[in-house]
Amino acid sequence: MNKKYVIALDAGTTSVRAFVYDTEKKLFVHGAQQEVSQSFPQSGWVEQDANEIYYKAAYVLNDCISYAGAQNVAGIGIANQRETVVLWDKTTGEPAAPAVVWQCRRTSAFCAAIERDVREKITSVTGLVPDAYFSASKIKWLLDHCEHPRRLLKQGRLCAGTVDSYLLYKFTGEFATDYTNASRTMLFDIRKLCWDNDLCDYFSVSPDILPQPKPCDARFGVLKTSGADLPVAGVLGDQQAALFGQACLHAGEGKITYGTGLFLLFHTGDRCVRPQGGLLSTIGCAVNGKVSYALEGSAFNAGSCVQWLRDGLGFFESSAESERLARSVENSGGVYFVPAFTGLGAPHWDADARALFCGITRGTTRAHMTRAVLESIAFSAKELADCMERDSGLCLACVRCDGGASANDFLMQFQSDVLGAAVDRPVLRESTALGAAYACALSLGLADEEGIAARRVSERVFKPSPDRERYAALYREYKKAVARALN
Repeated sequence: MNKKYVIALDAGTTSVRAFVYDTEKKLFVHGAQQEVSQSFPQSGWVEQDANEIYYKAAYVLNDCISYAGAQNVAGIGIANQRETVVLWDKTTGEPAAPAVVWQCRRTSAFCAAIERDVREKITSVTGLVPDAYFSASKIKWLLDHCEHPRRLLKQGRLCAGTVDSYLLYKFTGEFATDYTNASRTMLFDIRKLCWDNDLCDYFSVSPDILPQPKPCDARFGVLKTSGADLPVAGVLGDQQAALFGQACLHAGEGKITYGTGLFLLFHTGDRCVRPQGGLLSTIGCAVNGKVSYALEGSAFNAGSCVQWLRDGLGFFESSAESERLARSVENSGGVYFVPAFTGLGAPHWDADARALFCGITRGTTRAHMTRAVLESIAFSAKELADCMERDSGLCLACVRCDGGASANDFLMQFQSDVLGAAVDRPVLRESTALGAAYACALSLGLADEEGIAARRVSERVFKPSPDRERYAALYREYKKAVARALN
């Protein structure tokens, strides 16, 4: 039978989703989703249950396989939350400790104390800055503080990896990762494409417990089902998957993903740019035998701020209502919000920064505060874009957008106004899953890069306001608020 379907698994921070992609009709025809819980055992700590991630991933995959029929599925692609660390038993596949999530700040003090020469090596080799955001210090912390992983390590039974490698192990029995996920660990040489022994030694992480890095379009293993053996072909970290799904395949093309956090990636081709302004240099993709690089800036909190207004403060019942509330006032009434629940990422890298509202008066309403939160997301992207243009020497005339909050017309228009650049929203907004589907199709010979670029269709392009000074003034005020939130 004609295997016309590809399944994309998107294992995100707050939910796990799977989509059936029809390679003939070139669209998603079915999807399934399960929310994934987080726990916060201490201030700044974020954990998850790796078993919950696996079981819910298995549930949504089974749902999609049942819909398509296993005999009609060509393969499975995976995109995943990056940097989150899972330790597990090689023999049983059971987690050896809670998964430490990328947002977790428990290792901030350790990272702040890293010696200058090591800091320089980390940036030179990995393209990253020393920060608790990345995986290496999380692995070290778990080995230093948890007895069970140490016991497994002594017995030669410990595996350490990111969420993709854990799911691959559970689904296929193979212990592997892709270059994009490996590039987020602070242990991977992004030019030599291998684990760096010196950095592994520094963080007390044996390369023996780490997965084998492979290109994004590699064949990673086989998921055996009752109907057919399904190849897992195509794995990327979620932000790189979104870059690929947005068809940003050439130097100078960039995208913003509005998820739990905000991520701006800018394709730099085969040039690995050494950033100067607090950004990161990372592997953008590795397909068809070539490696592409990207500059990346990340804000740790974006969609999570809207979720907090909904669930924590009860401002509205659904996140979609935030747009209506924000539009109900002409402006934020002088209120500014700094989205620093778990510190500030690029370009500040301040683990001790915390979220705050500035400018509240007796006239402030929840509408003003909601508008300030949405505006803060756009301001965060503006900070990153300024650094990106400075480091790359290129101008961001247009950025492509995706993620849940990209559906918010108010936010997208304000984003365009603040950036002074067009914001291009595609018809298919599930860019992360689409990138995983494309990587899988590419691996299996069902697609090529030219075809991927041709399939992207814009749903709406938001054009910036000609009143540049107005938005520049708002941005200057936001920067003052950020200065008050630092440290």
